[in-house]
Amino acid sequence: MTTNLHFEMVRGLVGFMVLLLLLSICEAASFYQPISDSHRSAALELFSPDHGSFNSLEETYEALRTFDILGIEKKPNVITAACHLISNAVGSSSSTTKDLFYALKANSIVKCKINDKAFQDILTRLNTAVNDASSLLDFYYSIGGLVLIKLSSCFYFPPYVLIHCLAMLNQSSNADVHLTNADEIFHSVKAFSQSDGRWRYSSKNPESSAFAAGIAFETLAGVVSLASSELDQSLVSTLNNDISKLFDSIEKYDDGALYFDDKLVDGHDHQGPLATTSSVVRGLNAFAAVSDGSHNLPGNKTLGLANFFLGIGVPGDAKDLFNQIDSLACLESNRQGFPLAFLMGSIPLIFSLPFTVISLTKKNSLQVKVNTVLGSNAPPLTVKLVGAFTSGSKDASLVESQELVFDAGTGLHNLNNLPKSIDVGSYTFVFEILLHEPEHEKVYVTGGQKKVPIFVSGLIKIENAEIVILDSDLGSIETQKKLDLAGQSDVSLSANHLQKLRVSFKLTTPCGLAFMPHQALLKLRHESKVEHIFVVGNSGEQFEIVLNFLGLVEKFFYLSGRYDIELTVGDVVMENSLLRAIGHIELDLPEPPEKAPRPPPQPADPYSRYVPKAEITHIFRAPEKRPQKELSLAFMGLTFLPLLGFLFGLLRLGVNLKNFPTNAMPATFAILFHVGIGAVLLLYVFFWLKLDLFQTLKLVGLLGVFLVFVGHRILSYLAATSAKLKSA
Repeated sequence: MTTNLHFEMVRGLVGFMVLLLLLSICEAASFYQPISDSHRSAALELFSPDHGSFNSLEETYEALRTFDILGIEKKPNVITAACHLISNAVGSSSSTTKDLFYALKANSIVKCKINDKAFQDILTRLNTAVNDASSLLDFYYSIGGLVLIKLSSCFYFPPYVLIHCLAMLNQSSNADVHLTNADEIFHSVKAFSQSDGRWRYSSKNPESSAFAAGIAFETLAGVVSLASSELDQSLVSTLNNDISKLFDSIEKYDDGALYFDDKLVDGHDHQGPLATTSSVVRGLNAFAAVSDGSHNLPGNKTLGLANFFLGIGVPGDAKDLFNQIDSLACLESNRQGFPLAFLMGSIPLIFSLPFTVISLTKKNSLQVKVNTVLGSNAPPLTVKLVGAFTSGSKDASLVESQELVFDAGTGLHNLNNLPKSIDVGSYTFVFEILLHEPEHEKVYVTGGQKKVPIFVSGLIKIENAEIVILDSDLGSIETQKKLDLAGQSDVSLSANHLQKLRVSFKLTTPCGLAFMPHQALLKLRHESKVEHIFVVGNSGEQFEIVLNFLGLVEKFFYLSGRYDIELTVGDVVMENSLLRAIGHIELDLPEPPEKAPRPPPQPADPYSRYVPKAEITHIFRAPEKRPQKELSLAFMGLTFLPLLGFLFGLLRLGVNLKNFPTNAMPATFAILFHVGIGAVLLLYVFFWLKLDLFQTLKLVGLLGVFLVFVGHRILSYLAATSAKLKSA
């Protein structure tokens, strides 16, 4: 029972370490990296054309859009294939409004040549589709297509800036693209909204979703931009209320990431959190571009959405990658040359650390990087370390506020020398970002102070290590040996059940302070593979364990003999953690009493199944004796005698051809019958030479059917001829 207790103690300690590491990983995971080359590599892999072309116009647009945001050069064959799909869509009368919508969106990137007549035809079809629309998607595709036509003569901007550009244009070469009944259309789309801020796809579908809300916001932004006269502002105000209600249902992770998710009601129309949040962001960004900005999102909401998209990492699906990249581009909407186009409110700045482990041995510097979500350079700013606290402690800060030095070459803010108060251990560093220009505070959001878990590692000094055999009664030293835990130790000891074993050592940090590792364990392994593990206790800097063998005889199952001694000292910040055999001890324990506990059965080695198996020697039956070769040939010759007799008989009897048919058809059947007989004889020869029984039976079956057919025909003819002769 006590041995099991030792195992339970060790298991609990290991479990605590695993939990601590998991918590450290979770804390580190709350700091996100902006878009990097890993996303570009994923885009090239996921958006790979099938035989030079994408499967649909929607996929074509998503690939082109992703490549454009990430700055990936589009290959000529991709552009050619995209223009081919676009030309087919705009030139076909059977194309749906969805096809036309994505054809125009893709064309806004690749800029294929589309003649004015095609634009006029599309314009007519889209206007008709708007008037006939009965669902949210009908309005979305048709109105979105009209917006793209209106902007067809503008220089290319991303879709979320296109609508903003349209709102700021006073005149356009396509000014005739407008909606005279914009108020009516706005009311028709608004009819799909629900009281909780979600929207339905149609009046026939009672289910609502946040994904549909994003589509609705983008559609209404198009209605506002295409209105021939200014819309009633009360309509826009009601939409602001819908947006506020929608954000009341936003969900939040513990790290502050914000996202939208629809409850799974109908699996057919359900979208995941990424697609749903992306739809809402696109819709809000589009509507903010054509409104007065009264409902721009607070900076913390924008940062929370950015953290959600970046927290996904690198998606493994093309659709997910597009949603992630396109949404982040919406959050960084001013990077395309509109420094005052704060469509979503403040632009989030992402605070990240290349690594969170600093080695005192290697004298690493603390490095911090601040970028936009797409990895662009941040505006001029200063990063300050305002505090450092021991993990789990509420004591005062160990450091005073100090600025990190900015390196323009690498774009990193560095703290080259850690404060002397920072020793080996785990800490929580608190950083603050200060923008240099006051007007930038209205443009960018930093998210306030950043708390980062930092691990400071180093070499731990191991001193005064020794192993001692003590007398159980007097406590006097019987044997004492020094241990070199930094090198190799192999001590040889002996003891009986009336003695004690003491192992002690001292651990200090590079600053000379006492160090408490996560684990300090002493293991004794008997030659029968029975193990005993003990936790080494400490008092300040000194670690010590004393094993009284008199009280451990039952725990050791009265097993005398050799015990190998192994010491384990480890910690996540201890660069010289050790798991080392330090020697062995010969124990002389008393004979076990009759009812003494027996050692538990040792688990089988899981790799024993892979050891070589015993060789199997096969004994085959000795071959039977065979006759001599000459006798076998003589017997084979005898088998040919009946055939020779048959041929000789034919020659002696002669061939009678008097009854051979003279008419063409009967003569043909007669010839085929004799050929079939010859084929059967030839088949016998092949059976003798190479064919097996099954092959021969198949061929005999086929020839038999053939012979029955032709034989029946010729015999019927002969019987009829004979009957005529008799009647004559």
